[in-house]
Amino acid sequence: MSDEGTGTTRRDAAATVSRELVSLHKQFYGKGPVRAKTYLVNDTVLCILEGGFTVVERTLIEVGRAPAVHDIRTSFQAAMREQFTKVVESALGRSVRAYMSQVHTDPDIAIELFLLEPTDGDAEYTFEVEEPGGG
Repeated sequence: MSDEGTGTTRRDAAATVSRELVSLHKQFYGKGPVRAKTYLVNDTVLCILEGGFTVVERTLIEVGRAPAVHDIRTSFQAAMREQFTKVVESALGRSVRAYMSQVHTDPDIAIELFLLEPTDGDAEYTFEVEEPGGG
C-alpha cells in the first residue's frame, strides 16, 4: 500500500479497518465501540477500540466478574477470527498471517492486532535474532 501523493490510500485503508471492525462489533454484540483508531506499521495492523462493553458486561465488571467478561470476549474474538481477518485483508489487499486480540476492562479498551505476510518493502525492518550458543 503506497503513501505516494496525499497518502490517502493508507489513511483510507486504516479508516476502513476501523469502521468495519466497529460494524462487526455492533452487528454481533448489539453495541459497538464509541472510538476506533487503526495504525498501519510495516506488516502490522493495530486497531484500538474504546467504549464497547454492553450493559450486561459493565454490570458484571462492576460486581467483580471482570474475568467472566474477559472470557466471553476472548471466545467471541476467536469465533470472529475469519470475519475480522477478512476485513483487514480486503482493506489492505494483503494476507493476514496471525491475529491476536485482547480486552481491558478499566478503561474499556479492546485491541485487535494483525500481522500481515511480509512484502519486499518490509525487509528493511526485519531483525533476525540468533539464539545463544546456536548458529
